[in-house]
Amino acid sequence: MKLLTQTTSTSAFIGLFLAFASGAYAQVSSINSAVITSRVFNDYPSATGTYLNAYPGSITLGESGEFNTGSSGFANKDLWAFSNNGSSAYTLGAGDTAFTISANLTVTGATTVDNEAGWVIPNANGSLPGGDMQFIADPNSGFLGFFGGPGFWNSGLTYTAGETVNMQMVYYQTGSTGNMQFSVNAGGPTVTSPLESWTGNVAGDNLEAYFQLAGIDNSTGPGTSGQAVWSNISISDVPEPSVLALLGLSLVPLMARRLRK
Repeated sequence: MKLLTQTTSTSAFIGLFLAFASGAYAQVSSINSAVITSRVFNDYPSATGTYLNAYPGSITLGESGEFNTGSSGFANKDLWAFSNNGSSAYTLGAGDTAFTISANLTVTGATTVDNEAGWVIPNANGSLPGGDMQFIADPNSGFLGFFGGPGFWNSGLTYTAGETVNMQMVYYQTGSTGNMQFSVNAGGPTVTSPLESWTGNVAGDNLEAYFQLAGIDNSTGPGTSGQAVWSNISISDVPEPSVLALLGLSLVPLMARRLRK
Protein backbone atom coordinates (compact mmCIF):
# COMPACT_ATOMS: atom_id res chain seq x y z
CA MET A 1 0.00 0.00 0.00
CA LYS A 2 2.87 2.33 0.80
CA LEU A 3 4.47 1.67 -2.58
CA LEU A 4 1.16 2.40 -4.31
CA THR A 5 0.86 5.69 -2.42
CA GLN A 6 4.40 6.72 -3.38
CA THR A 7 3.84 5.74 -7.01
CA THR A 8 0.58 7.68 -7.12
CA SER A 9 2.27 10.73 -5.60
CA THR A 10 5.10 10.53 -8.10
CA SER A 11 2.67 10.23 -11.01
CA ALA A 12 0.69 13.19 -9.72
CA PHE A 13 3.87 15.25 -9.40
CA ILE A 14 4.93 14.38 -12.96
CA GLY A 15 1.46 15.21 -14.24
CA LEU A 16 1.44 18.59 -12.52
CA PHE A 17 4.95 19.36 -13.73
CA LEU A 18 4.11 18.46 -17.32
CA ALA A 19 0.95 20.54 -17.11
CA PHE A 20 3.05 23.49 -15.90
CA ALA A 21 5.58 22.93 -18.68
CA SER A 22 2.94 22.60 -21.37
CA GLY A 23 1.42 25.90 -20.30
CA ALA A 24 4.58 27.60 -21.56
CA TYR A 25 4.15 26.36 -25.10
CA ALA A 26 0.50 25.42 -25.59
CA GLN A 27 -0.77 28.20 -27.87
CA VAL A 28 0.91 27.21 -31.14
CA SER A 29 -0.98 23.92 -30.89
CA SER A 30 -4.16 25.76 -31.95
CA ILE A 31 -2.76 26.28 -35.47
CA ASN A 32 -4.79 24.20 -37.92
CA SER A 33 -4.63 25.96 -41.28
CA ALA A 34 -2.89 28.54 -43.46
CA VAL A 35 -3.90 31.73 -45.26
CA ILE A 36 -2.47 33.15 -48.48
CA THR A 37 -1.91 36.85 -49.14
CA SER A 38 -1.15 37.48 -52.80
CA ARG A 39 0.81 40.39 -54.22
CA VAL A 40 2.26 42.06 -51.13
CA PHE A 41 4.54 43.39 -53.89
CA ASN A 42 2.61 43.95 -57.13
CA ASP A 43 5.13 45.61 -59.44
CA TYR A 44 3.86 43.56 -62.41
CA PRO A 45 0.06 43.52 -62.12
CA SER A 46 -0.42 42.02 -65.59
CA ALA A 47 1.41 38.82 -64.59
CA THR A 48 -0.60 35.72 -63.71
CA GLY A 49 -0.53 34.45 -60.14
CA THR A 50 -1.00 30.85 -59.01
CA TYR A 51 -2.15 30.32 -55.42
CA LEU A 52 -3.11 26.86 -54.17
CA ASN A 53 -3.74 26.11 -50.51
CA ALA A 54 -3.94 22.45 -49.50
CA TYR A 55 -2.44 22.87 -46.02
CA PRO A 56 -0.74 20.90 -44.49
CA GLY A 57 -0.15 18.70 -47.54
CA SER A 58 1.04 21.47 -49.84
CA ILE A 59 0.89 25.17 -50.64
CA THR A 60 1.82 26.58 -54.05
CA LEU A 61 2.68 30.19 -54.89
CA GLY A 62 3.63 31.09 -58.45
CA GLU A 63 3.96 33.98 -60.89
CA SER A 64 4.25 33.95 -64.68
CA GLY A 65 3.84 36.06 -67.80
CA GLU A 66 4.43 39.74 -68.38
CA PHE A 67 7.32 40.90 -66.26
CA ASN A 68 8.65 43.06 -69.08
CA THR A 69 8.05 46.67 -68.11
CA GLY A 70 11.63 47.85 -68.22
CA SER A 71 13.04 49.19 -64.95
CA SER A 72 9.69 50.46 -63.64
CA GLY A 73 9.28 47.59 -61.16
CA PHE A 74 11.21 45.11 -59.06
CA ALA A 75 9.17 42.00 -58.21
CA ASN A 76 5.91 40.33 -57.39
CA LYS A 77 5.79 38.78 -53.93
CA ASP A 78 3.22 36.46 -52.35
CA LEU A 79 2.90 35.21 -48.76
CA TRP A 80 1.25 32.47 -46.79
CA ALA A 81 1.02 32.34 -43.01
CA PHE A 82 0.04 29.81 -40.35
CA SER A 83 -3.49 30.33 -39.02
CA ASN A 84 -5.75 28.91 -36.34
CA ASN A 85 -9.03 30.01 -37.92
CA GLY A 86 -8.50 29.70 -41.68
CA SER A 87 -9.09 33.39 -42.30
CA SER A 88 -6.30 35.37 -40.64
CA ALA A 89 -2.63 34.89 -39.77
CA TYR A 90 -1.83 33.50 -36.33
CA THR A 91 0.06 36.01 -34.18
CA LEU A 92 2.52 34.54 -31.69
CA GLY A 93 1.75 35.29 -28.06
CA ALA A 94 3.89 35.60 -24.95
CA GLY A 95 3.21 31.93 -24.20
CA ASP A 96 4.66 30.73 -27.50
CA THR A 97 8.10 30.14 -26.08
CA ALA A 98 9.15 26.96 -27.89
CA PHE A 99 8.16 25.53 -31.27
CA THR A 100 9.50 24.05 -34.48
CA ILE A 101 8.35 24.56 -38.08
CA SER A 102 9.31 22.38 -41.01
CA ALA A 103 8.44 21.82 -44.67
CA ASN A 104 9.86 20.50 -47.91
CA LEU A 105 10.39 23.33 -50.40
CA THR A 106 10.80 23.15 -54.18
CA VAL A 107 11.47 26.28 -56.26
CA THR A 108 11.23 26.04 -60.05
CA GLY A 109 11.43 28.44 -62.96
CA ALA A 110 13.68 31.40 -63.72
CA THR A 111 17.35 31.27 -62.81
CA THR A 112 18.50 34.50 -64.48
CA VAL A 113 16.51 36.78 -62.15
CA ASP A 114 15.73 36.76 -58.45
CA ASN A 115 13.40 33.78 -57.92
CA GLU A 116 13.36 32.87 -54.24
CA ALA A 117 11.19 31.39 -51.52
CA GLY A 118 11.39 30.44 -47.88
CA TRP A 119 10.35 31.13 -44.29
CA VAL A 120 10.06 34.67 -42.99
CA ILE A 121 9.47 36.27 -39.57
CA PRO A 122 8.65 39.96 -40.17
CA ASN A 123 10.03 41.33 -36.87
CA ALA A 124 6.78 42.99 -35.89
CA ASN A 125 7.95 43.66 -32.32
CA GLY A 126 11.31 45.06 -33.42
CA SER A 127 13.48 42.86 -31.17
CA LEU A 128 15.32 40.93 -33.90
CA PRO A 129 18.70 42.66 -34.28
CA GLY A 130 18.91 42.01 -38.03
CA GLY A 131 15.34 43.01 -38.86
CA ASP A 132 13.10 40.61 -40.79
CA MET A 133 14.37 37.02 -40.68
CA GLN A 134 14.42 35.20 -44.04
CA PHE A 135 15.37 31.51 -44.37
CA ILE A 136 15.46 30.94 -48.14
CA ALA A 137 16.27 28.85 -51.18
CA ASP A 138 17.30 30.89 -54.24
CA PRO A 139 18.00 29.21 -57.62
CA ASN A 140 19.37 32.48 -59.01
CA SER A 141 22.25 32.86 -56.54
CA GLY A 142 22.28 29.27 -55.25
CA PHE A 143 21.98 30.57 -51.67
CA LEU A 144 20.45 28.22 -49.10
CA GLY A 145 20.48 29.65 -45.60
CA PHE A 146 19.16 32.58 -43.58
CA PHE A 147 19.86 36.27 -43.11
CA GLY A 148 18.40 39.04 -40.98
CA GLY A 149 16.69 38.22 -37.70
CA PRO A 150 19.30 36.92 -35.26
CA GLY A 151 22.23 36.89 -37.72
CA PHE A 152 23.43 35.21 -40.93
CA TRP A 153 24.09 31.61 -41.94
CA ASN A 154 25.05 30.03 -45.25
CA SER A 155 24.43 26.29 -45.20
CA GLY A 156 27.27 25.75 -47.66
CA LEU A 157 24.90 23.87 -49.97
CA THR A 158 24.15 25.26 -53.42
CA TYR A 159 20.46 25.36 -54.25
CA THR A 160 19.43 24.54 -57.84
CA ALA A 161 16.03 25.02 -59.48
CA GLY A 162 13.74 22.02 -59.06
CA GLU A 163 15.58 20.65 -56.02
CA THR A 164 13.48 19.67 -53.00
CA VAL A 165 14.97 20.53 -49.63
CA ASN A 166 13.63 20.16 -46.12
CA MET A 167 13.95 23.42 -44.19
CA GLN A 168 13.38 23.40 -40.42
CA MET A 169 13.54 26.16 -37.84
CA VAL A 170 13.48 25.65 -34.06
CA TYR A 171 12.76 28.48 -31.63
CA TYR A 172 12.83 28.55 -27.84
CA GLN A 173 12.92 31.24 -25.19
CA THR A 174 15.18 31.16 -22.12
CA GLY A 175 14.35 34.06 -19.85
CA SER A 176 14.89 37.26 -21.83
CA THR A 177 16.93 35.46 -24.50
CA GLY A 178 15.46 34.23 -27.79
CA ASN A 179 17.15 31.31 -29.54
CA MET A 180 16.83 30.04 -33.11
CA GLN A 181 18.45 27.15 -34.93
CA PHE A 182 18.07 26.23 -38.60
CA SER A 183 18.64 23.02 -40.55
CA VAL A 184 18.43 21.93 -44.18
CA ASN A 185 18.42 18.52 -45.80
CA ALA A 186 18.80 18.12 -49.55
CA GLY A 187 18.81 14.33 -49.62
CA GLY A 188 22.15 13.90 -47.85
CA PRO A 189 23.30 14.64 -44.32
CA THR A 190 21.35 17.33 -42.47
CA VAL A 191 23.25 20.61 -42.17
CA THR A 192 22.49 22.57 -38.99
CA SER A 193 23.32 26.17 -38.15
CA PRO A 194 24.95 27.33 -34.92
CA LEU A 195 22.49 28.35 -32.22
CA GLU A 196 21.56 31.99 -32.84
CA SER A 197 20.63 33.97 -29.70
CA TRP A 198 19.59 37.54 -28.98
CA THR A 199 17.92 39.60 -26.27
CA GLY A 200 14.25 39.54 -27.23
CA ASN A 201 11.47 37.27 -28.42
CA VAL A 202 9.02 36.76 -31.28
CA ALA A 203 5.79 37.66 -29.47
CA GLY A 204 3.59 39.73 -31.78
CA ASP A 205 5.08 38.20 -34.93
CA ASN A 206 3.54 35.95 -37.56
CA LEU A 207 5.14 32.79 -38.92
CA GLU A 208 5.09 33.22 -42.69
CA ALA A 209 6.51 31.87 -45.93
CA TYR A 210 6.96 33.78 -49.17
CA PHE A 211 7.66 33.51 -52.87
CA GLN A 212 9.23 36.35 -54.85
CA LEU A 213 9.94 36.68 -58.58
CA ALA A 214 11.76 39.68 -60.02
CA GLY A 215 11.05 41.29 -63.38
CA ILE A 216 13.24 41.42 -66.48
CA ASP A 217 14.61 44.83 -67.46
CA ASN A 218 13.50 44.38 -71.08
CA SER A 219 10.20 45.78 -72.27
CA THR A 220 10.17 43.70 -75.47
CA GLY A 221 11.72 40.44 -74.27
CA PRO A 222 10.00 37.18 -73.34
CA GLY A 223 8.03 36.70 -70.16
CA THR A 224 9.30 34.75 -67.19
CA SER A 225 7.90 32.44 -64.56
CA GLY A 226 8.64 30.85 -61.22
CA GLN A 227 6.91 28.78 -58.59
CA ALA A 228 7.41 27.59 -55.02
CA VAL A 229 5.77 24.50 -53.53
CA TRP A 230 5.82 23.74 -49.80
CA SER A 231 4.85 20.20 -48.85
CA ASN A 232 4.65 18.12 -45.66
CA ILE A 233 4.20 21.33 -43.67
CA SER A 234 4.32 21.01 -39.90
CA ILE A 235 4.40 23.19 -36.82
CA SER A 236 4.60 21.77 -33.33
CA ASP A 237 5.22 22.72 -29.73
CA VAL A 238 8.51 21.60 -28.24
CA PRO A 239 9.35 21.88 -24.53
CA GLU A 240 12.03 24.36 -23.61
CA PRO A 241 15.38 22.66 -22.88
CA SER A 242 15.45 24.23 -19.41
CA VAL A 243 12.04 22.75 -18.62
CA LEU A 244 13.11 19.30 -19.77
CA ALA A 245 16.32 19.54 -17.78
CA LEU A 246 14.42 20.58 -14.66
CA LEU A 247 11.96 17.76 -15.17
CA GLY A 248 14.83 15.27 -15.46
CA LEU A 249 16.49 16.55 -12.30
CA SER A 250 13.21 16.37 -10.41
CA LEU A 251 12.68 12.72 -11.34
CA VAL A 252 16.14 11.55 -10.27
CA PRO A 253 15.59 11.63 -6.48
CA LEU A 254 12.09 10.21 -6.88
CA MET A 255 13.32 7.27 -8.92
CA ALA A 256 16.29 6.70 -6.60
CA ARG A 257 14.04 6.68 -3.57
CA ARG A 258 11.77 4.14 -5.22
CA LEU A 259 14.68 1.87 -6.16
CA ARG A 260 15.86 1.81 -2.52
CA LYS A 261 12.52 0.42 -1.36
